[in-house]
Amino acid sequence: MSGNTITHNVAEAGERTDATRSASVTRHRAARELGLRRGDLDLAVQLGRVRTVPDDGGGGRRVPRDEIDRIRAADGFPDVLRAAVRAVGTTEGAALMDVTTARFTRLARLGLLVPVKFYLNRYRAVVWLYLAEELRRFRADERNTALLKGRTPEGLRDQLGDGLDLRPRNWRGRHLGFLLRQADDPWARAAAVASLLDAAEISDVVTDPYERSHLRRFRPALATHGSPGSPAAQLAEEIATAADPDEVDWLRSELAAAVDTARRHRPAPRPAARVTPHPPGPQSLACGTAEPVPPEAGQPGRLSSLLGRLWRKDS
Repeated sequence: MSGNTITHNVAEAGERTDATRSASVTRHRAARELGLRRGDLDLAVQLGRVRTVPDDGGGGRRVPRDEIDRIRAADGFPDVLRAAVRAVGTTEGAALMDVTTARFTRLARLGLLVPVKFYLNRYRAVVWLYLAEELRRFRADERNTALLKGRTPEGLRDQLGDGLDLRPRNWRGRHLGFLLRQADDPWARAAAVASLLDAAEISDVVTDPYERSHLRRFRPALATHGSPGSPAAQLAEEIATAADPDEVDWLRSELAAAVDTARRHRPAPRPAARVTPHPPGPQSLACGTAEPVPPEAGQPGRLSSLLGRLWRKDS
């Protein structure tokens, strides 16, 4: 490839990046123009209510200008959008459903109410957040009346007594859906699945070290909870890592299938084979078995030329 061609391709890539940036805005600016807090915009993106595009310049995902115009032109903006991404904790959620906080917590532990996100308070206690819109729908469904007003069925009470708490697992399932929705590459989809497994499980499923390295490149970042290595960060990592045997088995199966799909789409990159040249010894020269080592592409090949001259001289 000539230097002019390389320069032309670089210029074209730069033009495409500039065009993408001019037709889109950062998420911070999008939040401001849509009347949302940054965390609410992130949730709107995860829920699929706000479309984003990759930033060719490597600055993270951006929101297209036409997407902002579409949302702002919708009926009920901005109240409808704000209501759709409103997340509440246990106390406020119980008030919305007109139940006690104890009953609300029982419903969540049983997996009937699915958290949308979590954070750790200053005491490192996990605070689960739920979509207010979903809680209202749950309360309005007549099939749930007995769960809201009546006595909890005996079978469910037994499960709660045994320590059942499906909140972390349900959050992981929902979070995986968020990650897959934003993944626009087969390797990114595989990395999304891998992000819920611990390193030992990933190594057991993906035995090729180059493929594991490629997965790490696409691994989505977990929301920050304390400084790296802190007790809060470790607790958040535990919540984000599958623990139940059946959940782990399912994720392992999904990871194997996702990596196979990604591998067929585009194999993981590997370092180019490098041959380390060894000066020929007297015996190899006498026997005539030594061959000049081919130079690396784009290198002058001085070592190979030297070996060739030695070969001709000794011959």
